[in-house]
Amino acid sequence: MGADWVAGVTRARALRTRCLGAEAAGQVAASRELDDALRYLAATPYRHDVTPGATLAEAQRAISATLLWHLRVLAGWQPATGANAVRALAAGFEISNTEHRLSELLADPRQPGTERLHPPPYRLGALATAWTRLARTRSPSELRTALAASAWGDPGGDSPAAIATGMRVSAAVRLAAAVPDAARWAAARLALLFGREVFVAGRPLPDVTARRAARLLGPRAVGAASYADFRPALPATAGWLLADVGEAADLWRAEARWWDAVERDGRELLRRARFGPQPVVGAAALLSADAWRTRGALELAARGGGSVVWPAEVFRAPG
Repeated sequence: MGADWVAGVTRARALRTRCLGAEAAGQVAASRELDDALRYLAATPYRHDVTPGATLAEAQRAISATLLWHLRVLAGWQPATGANAVRALAAGFEISNTEHRLSELLADPRQPGTERLHPPPYRLGALATAWTRLARTRSPSELRTALAASAWGDPGGDSPAAIATGMRVSAAVRLAAAVPDAARWAAARLALLFGREVFVAGRPLPDVTARRAARLLGPRAVGAASYADFRPALPATAGWLLADVGEAADLWRAEARWWDAVERDGRELLRRARFGPQPVVGAAALLSADAWRTRGALELAARGGGSVVWPAEVFRAPG
């Protein structure tokens, strides 16, 4: 790799200091009240967006906003290949924006207080894929059309479930193609998403989304009639995450294991001496895992606090 990677990799390694870390996250989790946790975070790398008095949802969103800012800084120092990798890794922020936009389009303006349900969109900057167009849509069908005309592809429907799942499947497939070092994460995350949607929620994927998922999971897994058939049909790149999850109802336990693998792999990628995309991918992985852990610690603090050993299998909400 040439000299154009030197500044990008140097910045990636420097951003490791922006992680809170497992020990400090444990201190946050042990807080007796949410405000105590927020005051603790005021002296950490998350201090810019986290403020005392915030609700749990506001505080967790502030953690995510800080992560996004760090990823934007990281991408800004990269050559084109590195910036594209960070954009693929940050796709969840555009998905979140799109879900909130769809929620706005479906909201009844006659109902008071609905504006509080729709936070301002994340500021994506150069990490956006199609958000400028998506933000201008005025109906669910127009939103679907805009997605279909973009790199996201047609989600196969304009319902909240179809769009959310379609975008996440698309993000996984594009990440695996654009960032080979993240292909294992993408496939395993997709297996977890597919299992939840099909075998827990009972929502078969639209045909176009199922065909897209089959690129990573294989047609046999995607066509499985039951979770018992699905798990052994997965390729090794995805099956490792669900190897000891015998029942679909226990899929939530794989969430923490996935983040643990991302953090462990990210640390190894960041340690590598070469100048190229691997340390950049590693830095993005470590920052993302740290934000996930910190959001979870805030949830524990909001429940009255508790001790925890990371990774913690206590949060059922998708990351």
